[in-house]
Amino acid sequence: MNQCYGCNTCKSADKPLEGFIQSLPMETSHHRVEKQSTKCGFGLQGVCCRLCANGPCRITPSSPRGICGANADTIVTRNFLRAVAAGSGCYIHIVENTALNLKNTAKIKGELKGIASLDHLADIFGIKEDDVYAKAEKVADAVLGDLYKPEYVPMELVEKVGYAPRVKRWKELGIMPGGAKSEVFKGVVKCSTNLNSDPVDMLLDCLKLGISTGVYGLTLTNLLNDVLLGQPELRMAPVGLRVINPDYINIMITGHQHTIFVDLQERLISKEAIAKANAVGAKGFKLVGCTCVGQDLQLRGAHYTEVFDGHAGNNYTSEAILATGAIDAVLSEFNCTLPGIEPICDELNIKQICLDDVAKKANAELLKFDFENREEQSDIIIDKVIESYKERRGIVPLNLMKEHGNDHSLTGVSEGSLKAFLGGSWKPLIDLIVAGEIKGIAGVVGCSNLTAGGHDVLTVDLTKELIARDIIVLTAGCSSGGIENCGLMTPEAAELAGPKLKAVCKKLGIPPVLNFGPCLAIGRLEIVATQIAAELGVDLPQLPLVLSAAQWLEEQALADGCFGLSLGLPLHLGLPPFITGSKTVVKVLTQDMKELTGGQVIINSDAIESANILEQIIMEKRIGLNI
Repeated sequence: MNQCYGCNTCKSADKPLEGFIQSLPMETSHHRVEKQSTKCGFGLQGVCCRLCANGPCRITPSSPRGICGANADTIVTRNFLRAVAAGSGCYIHIVENTALNLKNTAKIKGELKGIASLDHLADIFGIKEDDVYAKAEKVADAVLGDLYKPEYVPMELVEKVGYAPRVKRWKELGIMPGGAKSEVFKGVVKCSTNLNSDPVDMLLDCLKLGISTGVYGLTLTNLLNDVLLGQPELRMAPVGLRVINPDYINIMITGHQHTIFVDLQERLISKEAIAKANAVGAKGFKLVGCTCVGQDLQLRGAHYTEVFDGHAGNNYTSEAILATGAIDAVLSEFNCTLPGIEPICDELNIKQICLDDVAKKANAELLKFDFENREEQSDIIIDKVIESYKERRGIVPLNLMKEHGNDHSLTGVSEGSLKAFLGGSWKPLIDLIVAGEIKGIAGVVGCSNLTAGGHDVLTVDLTKELIARDIIVLTAGCSSGGIENCGLMTPEAAELAGPKLKAVCKKLGIPPVLNFGPCLAIGRLEIVATQIAAELGVDLPQLPLVLSAAQWLEEQALADGCFGLSLGLPLHLGLPPFITGSKTVVKVLTQDMKELTGGQVIINSDAIESANILEQIIMEKRIGLNI
């Protein structure tokens, strides 16, 4: 690989990665940014409607209504609701499969690595059962039962899992969700042609979808995963492309559904599998983390040291991971699996296998996960990956980045492991905030995109600005992958923090940025926030806590954002959703929402300006708490 495909790539906060991508003899998403730099102005504003054969209709000052009569407010809000419903549906798909896997594991009396988490869930749900397997099955059934309720039947677990003051406000606003799958269905129906034209009514549906997404798709998915996969444990771990070891048969995993890999993880380290690997000249098998499923495996890496090499990077690092030549197969089971990896896999003869048909790639084999036949499927996958290794290794040149990333990022952070680190109580953290040693908390969450300044640029720059102001940062999602590869989750990053936060980090031996893992772990951040609020006896909007999805990307992020707004939290976005064509929608989300839930949307693409705004909000919250 000595001739670059084209050095005109987008910027990256990760400069070594940027240089590596520029040197590649193949096209990646980073190369295509400039080619797609001309955007549709109507699409950006959300004022293009293509729901019926009269369209597409485009709203302009001289043509303020579509042929049917729909104005900008209606068109923008319909498009937004449709996107939120789609994003919610993605998360509900994940929690449904997770609950089914837990139920099926309980039925066969399989391994449950997180009994304490199971007991915690049973206690929340009010389930009394001595047998752990019967308890696990009832916990799974409780979640599934709520998911399958009609839209007009309230979900039972929202009140049990949600924070009481928030639930009270949701009831006052009439946004308590019914069955989660049915809410998605209703959202899609409601924004169809010639139906709802009330933007505020549709935005309330977005909040309902945000609640069901957050409580089930985020919070409960994590807790169910803990039961099956083990609770996160704090540890130092390697990150970046350096984790790829060419002596092994390497499998890159992408997606969000970690429980699909349970059986395969165990079989990859079996004597039989290792013997097969040895027979073709490899030391064994390694899973290489990419996107959120890699973050989740890293989060629980203490339980999987034999099979997990480390987390290599986020969604827009995946092409570079493959370009090292040392990946022999890609296993995907959900989104963030870029279509752009397909030609690279073809060129480098990398086997692709999809484990969920919602993630079927054009040139990949579909082997849909089947719990009852999981052992046979694992064996088939192992044999196919070995064949891929035999066909490509020694033929495809290696192009490794052994110095990329670092060897000691702090991982394994969760609401449980962090609280245990603090001595079993949030009081030490609260005391630090009250004393002003930590000014406040910022949750920097969500995706990575290539347009808000470049790959992870705004996310990393904003994070640096926040910690420099003595604001501790908690992360979740693909954003975490960029931040950790840039070194902000190492203890040495304390040097970049403000003087007070720096002193706290050095005393505790922690970085100023704490990685909670995948985007699903936004639910873990909500647990931290509600437990702190409960200890203080306040509602969530009163906390010196802000959110930023600086480089949000997908419809799932919009559903996440609606959850944040329903919690009453300020939400910063580096780029606006496609809503700016509606003055009503902009006003509701940026101003009126403060009166509805306490939350608000803040749009700013400049790291310093954004940090100024978020810091000011934190200072106002401190004044409100008299601290």
